[in-house]
Amino acid sequence: MKKPLIFFGLKDKYIYFAMGSAVGGLITVAILSSLFGLFGMIIGAAIGGTGVFLIYKMQDRKGLYNKTRNEEELHIIPTKFRNVKLLPKKVNHELKEKNF
Repeated sequence: MKKPLIFFGLKDKYIYFAMGSAVGGLITVAILSSLFGLFGMIIGAAIGGTGVFLIYKMQDRKGLYNKTRNEEELHIIPTKFRNVKLLPKKVNHELKEKNF
């Protein structure tokens, strides 16, 4: 089975999302620093850093693969599984003697 690409804790598609957020942050730093100086550069860096942080959180919340969730399903799992046809003959005989 193939393993996903991992870079600084980010997996597969989230690497590209974080890279886009970081590049967007650098562009924001360049634009805001030319308009507002040091204060604009700090704001642009905060915007880029927040974007990367949110990508990490999104990876933790959503995961790498799509998962379908159905909250209304009811799963009933029996505590004992006894299928007489699948069990060996010796076990079948013991079960019949114990009246299970």
